Amino acid sequence: MHATVGDRLHVHSRSVGLDENIGEILEVRGSEGAPPYLVRFPDGHEGLVYPGPTSLVKPRTPESPRLKDSTPVR
Repeated sequence: MHATVGDRLHVHSRSVGLDENIGEILEVRGSEGAPPYLVRFPDGHEGLVYPGPTSLVKPRTPESPRLKDSTPVR
């Protein structure tokens, strides 16, 4: 698996009825684009992810918007 900052990490569910989780890769901590990745998810959660076999990295394209943090500001 290879990624760069700004790519999307798609984590597919292994359970029926659960949606996939998509996050934006903020940092690549492995060598030459290898995991682990620091990922921000739409709910604002950030975490260090070691992608499993149900995960897929999709390169960011110029027309793909950045994922927004949906955490309410107080």
